[in-house]
Amino acid sequence: MLPADLITLLRCAKTHEPLIYFPRGEGNLDEATAFLVCPGSRLRYRIDAGVPVMLVDEAEQLAPSVIVELVARARTLGLAVPA
Repeated sequence: MLPADLITLLRCAKTHEPLIYFPRGEGNLDEATAFLVCPGSRLRYRIDAGVPVMLVDEAEQLAPSVIVELVARARTLGLAVPA
């Protein structure tokens, strides 16, 4: 898991907006599937061995509908969602 103070500092490499951190992946089941997502840019950043890969070229572009689902899921899980 990433430290809370690091999460507050991390920003999207493209838009510089705050990120949503899914510490146990979409299914909230496994820390090995953790990732960060930026609703504004629709980029999903992977986390390799506890290190966020914050490169736009390495990020996955998500469809708008997937972003809506992830934001809703984050709220359901009680994760911090940027305003």
